[in-house]
Amino acid sequence: MKKNEIKQIWQKNEIAVGGWLTVNSSFSAEVMANCGFDWLCIDMQHGLIDFSDVIPMIQAISTTDCVPLVRVPWNEPYQIMQVLDAGAYGVIVPLINNKEDAEKAVTACKYPPNGKRSSGAARAAFSWGQNYKDFANDEVLCIVMIETEEALENLDEILSTPGVDAAYIGPSDLAYAIGVEPTGDNISEKHHNAIMKIFEACKRNNVIPGIHTHSLEFSKKYKDIGFKMIMLGAETRFMKNASIEVHELKDK
Repeated sequence: MKKNEIKQIWQKNEIAVGGWLTVNSSFSAEVMANCGFDWLCIDMQHGLIDFSDVIPMIQAISTTDCVPLVRVPWNEPYQIMQVLDAGAYGVIVPLINNKEDAEKAVTACKYPPNGKRSSGAARAAFSWGQNYKDFANDEVLCIVMIETEEALENLDEILSTPGVDAAYIGPSDLAYAIGVEPTGDNISEKHHNAIMKIFEACKRNNVIPGIHTHSLEFSKKYKDIGFKMIMLGAETRFMKNASIEVHELKDK
């Protein structure tokens, strides 16, 4: 039986640092997995990735100790079940607005009697172990995204839903929700206050607080606040930052 290393990190009250994958490439996934991240999220919502890409990308990540997660495009049970059967160790589900949405996501992640996930683990049975179904309900992560005006009004009912492991903040959509400019790493006080409102709700409900950032500066900021799931950056950001050297060389 395999353990979900992200859960092991959280049980020690430590921070799980992750990266983001938006390019449909198993090789770039493998490179990122060898960079020291605790987890990598394959983004099916806003990345260039579909389900046929997800499988080889999970396989590439699984050559390391890095934990593969998938952000599904929508709170759609069959998509959640598909990526879990492919071997994802958890899902990040976007645009969760209320308790009903949260229960729907959890139900798709859990085998009966805890949920309605269909039996047929496919690749997961090989990557996790043949007794996968015996422990999947305890190890698979259900991570809900908090990023809308409605979600801000329903924080406690969402986060008190049994089976929700973590809340993940999408800062750009959260900015839309509260009427400020969606700049990613946002310096707006109103935006910060909304983030802190979610953070405090996570603490009240014993749910892991997670957040998407776009710089080491903001990652450190939220680490100091107490977030336990922090996304440092996507592969495209790292490539873009590295290209600064090209311009420096040309200028000289």
